[in-house]
Amino acid sequence: MIKRLCTLLLGTTITLLAQIDKNELNKLEVEALIVKDISAKQTLYAKEPFKEVQPASLTKVMTVMLAIERGKLGESVTITKEMTKVEPTIAGYRRGDVIRLEDMLKAAMIKSDNDAAKAIAITVGGSEERFVEMMNAKAKAIGMAHTHFTNPCGYDDKQHFSTPKDLLKMTEYAIKNRKFNEISKMNEYRYRALNKNREFYAYTHNRLLNRYQYAVGVKTGYTVRAGQCLIARAKKDGKDCVIVMMNAKGDRWKTAKNIFEQVLES
Repeated sequence: MIKRLCTLLLGTTITLLAQIDKNELNKLEVEALIVKDISAKQTLYAKEPFKEVQPASLTKVMTVMLAIERGKLGESVTITKEMTKVEPTIAGYRRGDVIRLEDMLKAAMIKSDNDAAKAIAITVGGSEERFVEMMNAKAKAIGMAHTHFTNPCGYDDKQHFSTPKDLLKMTEYAIKNRKFNEISKMNEYRYRALNKNREFYAYTHNRLLNRYQYAVGVKTGYTVRAGQCLIARAKKDGKDCVIVMMNAKGDRWKTAKNIFEQVLES
C-alpha cells in the first residue's frame, strides 16, 4: 500500500514538473524569471531568483497595497504642487484638483501614473519620506528580506532594489486582497476631479489583459536600467499561475502567454 502511494505521489510530481518546458525557458533573454503554480504552492521554474534588481513600477504593487490597508479609499485628496513633481507616466493632475483616493489607486495600478503614486504616498503617509518608511516596514513584515524602497513610484535608484523572489512574495501577499485583485485586472478606468470639469483616463499597459483570456493582472514596469519588467497572473479551471519577469529583452507578452498556456492548459 505504501509503495503504491509513493508511486502515485511520484507520478503527480512528474506531471507537475512536466507542465513547463525548462529548456525553452533557459533560452529566453531575461535577467530573471520565476514561474509559480499558486494553486499547487509549487515553483515550477526559477532563474536568478535572489538577484538584486531594479523593480521599476512593480514597486506600485506595494504602494497600492499600503493605501488599501492604511488609507481611506473614499477620501477626497487636494492635489498639491509637490504631488505633481514627477516624471512621466502621469495622469496630469494640477494643483488644486480634488481626486478621490481610490481613483488614484486605480490610476497608479492601471496606467502606472507617477503623480497618482506620489499623491497616494503623501496622503497616506503624511509625507513621501514617511510613506517610504512604511513601505520598507511592510516589506520586512511579509518576508521581503532583500528589498529596499526609496520611492513609491519605482524610479531607478541604487538603494531602491528587490529580488524576483521578494517580488513574488509581495505579489502573493497582494493577491489575497479582494480590492487589489479588482483593480489589478482592470483594462481601463475613467474618473473625474471632484471640484472641476476635468476627466482622466487610465488605460492599461498590460497587453496580456487584451491578448490572453485567462489573465487577471498584475503589474507592468519599465525604466532604462530595469528594462521590461512584468508580474503577470492567470487563472483557469482552478489553476492559478504567477510569473515574475525582470529585464526581458524579447516580447514579454508572448513569453508570458506561452508560459501560461503550458501551465494552465496542459
